[in-house]
Amino acid sequence: MELNARIYVAGHRGLAGSALARRLAGGGFRNLLTRTHAELELTDQAAVRKFFEQEKPAYVFMAAAKVGGILANNNHPAEFIQSNLAVQTNVMHEAWRNGARRLLFLGSSCIYPRDCPQPIKEEYLLTGPLEFTNRAYAVAKIAGVEMCRSYNQQYGTRYLAAMPTNLYGPNDNYDLEGAHVLPALIRRMHQAKAGGLDRAVIWGTGSPRREFLHSDDMADACVMMMSLADEAFDAVLRGPNGFPLVNVGCGEDQTIAELARAVAAVVGFRGALEFDASKPDGTPRKLLDIGRLRKLGWSPRIGLKDGIAAAYKDFLAREFSEERGAASGAKT
Repeated sequence: MELNARIYVAGHRGLAGSALARRLAGGGFRNLLTRTHAELELTDQAAVRKFFEQEKPAYVFMAAAKVGGILANNNHPAEFIQSNLAVQTNVMHEAWRNGARRLLFLGSSCIYPRDCPQPIKEEYLLTGPLEFTNRAYAVAKIAGVEMCRSYNQQYGTRYLAAMPTNLYGPNDNYDLEGAHVLPALIRRMHQAKAGGLDRAVIWGTGSPRREFLHSDDMADACVMMMSLADEAFDAVLRGPNGFPLVNVGCGEDQTIAELARAVAAVVGFRGALEFDASKPDGTPRKLLDIGRLRKLGWSPRIGLKDGIAAAYKDFLAREFSEERGAASGAKT
């Protein structure tokens, strides 16, 4: 990517999109195109068409999506499949119509079958049943991967699908109903500590194993891949089973119980951890094989302990900002 190229980051205020925007700006890319949700409704086909026709981005990072944890996915499947299908369809189609050189579509590791062999290789896509609690979201993301493959085959586009593992970092969602497991644990431990509680209740048995990657590491990997020379980039597009698919992770996992203890230590909560086995666990294990990414010379830099500490600082800053805003509103 040329430093002065027009680069559109869809979803630049979210966890993944904001990390991509930070990485691009830090790398000297000075012509970033961004739009808030209020400025551009990506489910509106006409609005997306107008934006692409006016702005003509050369590169597109597709990080806009409706995302959430196990509770949100299980309770609102229609919203997850409809919104994500509409957004990715509109953006990918208009990127093709307006001659974008490359596009990177961000998916999720939940696209793989529930009971995959571990670690999960890209070729395991579509080899078994999905986890029921997030099936609607996973199907939408699988459709995005297939769109990348189909547009590349029929139209000669250069669309790459990157499948990150569980992400966390600045601008995460800490709402307990919609949050993923790590930010939800941060909020739950903080509330237990602040409330002087002697125990914190955690969904599930604590036995499932999960892999976590800081959003800044994810962004670094994605920008690296989008910056490859044509021959190297085209080699990445020729993925397993014909899918232009690359896993993005750290190659290590831990149980939810181990993660909870690590979060409690960072937050400073010293009470007991109680696991509610009546709540769903989700997929037993999700550890990505990142061999394709490592062959490109990339490896993560932010360890989980340091990453959790940074995420907790981000949470505290946002909590303070919200409390100050609420207090200001009460005074007026």
